[in-house]
Amino acid sequence: MKPIAKKLPIAIAIALTASLATGYCVLATNARNQAQAAEPIAAPAGPAVDIATPVSAQINEYQTYSGKLEAVDVVDVRPLVSGIITAVHFKDGAQVKRGDPLFTIDTRLYQAAVDQAQADVAGAGARSAYARTDAARARRLLSQNAMAQRDLDAALQQELTASADLKAAQARLQTARVNLDYCHVVAPVSGKVSRAELTLGNVVAAGANAPMLTRIVSISPIYAAFEVDEQTYVRFLGQPHEKPVNVALGLANETAFARQGAVDSIDNQLNGNSGTIRVRARFDNPQGLLVPGMYAHVKVSAGQQRQALLINDAAVGTDQDRKYVMVVDAQGRVHHREVALGDLYEGLRIVDSGLDAKDQIIVSGMQRVHADEDVTARVVTMDVQPENLSARR
Repeated sequence: MKPIAKKLPIAIAIALTASLATGYCVLATNARNQAQAAEPIAAPAGPAVDIATPVSAQINEYQTYSGKLEAVDVVDVRPLVSGIITAVHFKDGAQVKRGDPLFTIDTRLYQAAVDQAQADVAGAGARSAYARTDAARARRLLSQNAMAQRDLDAALQQELTASADLKAAQARLQTARVNLDYCHVVAPVSGKVSRAELTLGNVVAAGANAPMLTRIVSISPIYAAFEVDEQTYVRFLGQPHEKPVNVALGLANETAFARQGAVDSIDNQLNGNSGTIRVRARFDNPQGLLVPGMYAHVKVSAGQQRQALLINDAAVGTDQDRKYVMVVDAQGRVHHREVALGDLYEGLRIVDSGLDAKDQIIVSGMQRVHADEDVTARVVTMDVQPENLSARR
């Protein structure tokens, strides 16, 4: 029994030690839980968005239209006399000036007609001179009572007839000379000539149904014709202008409008079917790079600058027929704002009303937020290209 008595105090001491350790662990855990409960819980961050202020700028509004280039002068060259083509004086597609020779038609018959008309004029002139002298003689004789009045009247009649015959002969001579000149077909305008439709040795006939010899189109200046809608006409072209309305032109494969011109003419009535009016602008084309028939883009300017706010189209939302943007205030809260929008200008949308120049609007990430919601905003610039905004990575 003595060994058991010796081990009992040791067991009691071990049990007390374990009990104290367990109690300490429980107290430490409770203290740690109470400390964590006392700490504030951090609110989760709002959706990430990019915000930017509208661009404030002086703008000159414009509209862009598709147009077609047209020559100022287009001439179908046709023969005015009949005959055989004896010469072609140009190369297909060449540049010609007004008065340059194009074709020659056989001149022999027309030269003979001129010679005959000249002979007729000479004979008629001689008869007219004789009749005039005879009439003067008759007047003297009548004053001396050496001739009857009837004989004087006959002499005067012969003088008038001879004078008329002379004028008729001179007219025939003029006609013969014109026909001879028509044998030499020259360029009526300066421009670019097409190919020769009839060549050396072909017989041509004059008249309304005469075959076309070639065609000439003027190159500089050149027209750009396009159709303008009624609203643009009222805003840009319908008002009186002290100076011509400026327009710019770019070809179908160009993005810039490098060529400058001015409105040359506006049609006198609106097309009721299409609701447009035909406009024609004039452009200089000294190097001949613009060719009639080419398609082009024409930018029509309003001519008067005004202050405006510009935003990216990516920042605009649509609610049925209303446009809106999402504005972030200084506390990072989102607000819904209706806006009235205008046309595009240099890639940005004109804001007619609804925004202030200091407003911070969401330009990327708008689909992830709602009104009266807090967001995490990053300030960026109002960029024309939405793919450059960080929220669109």
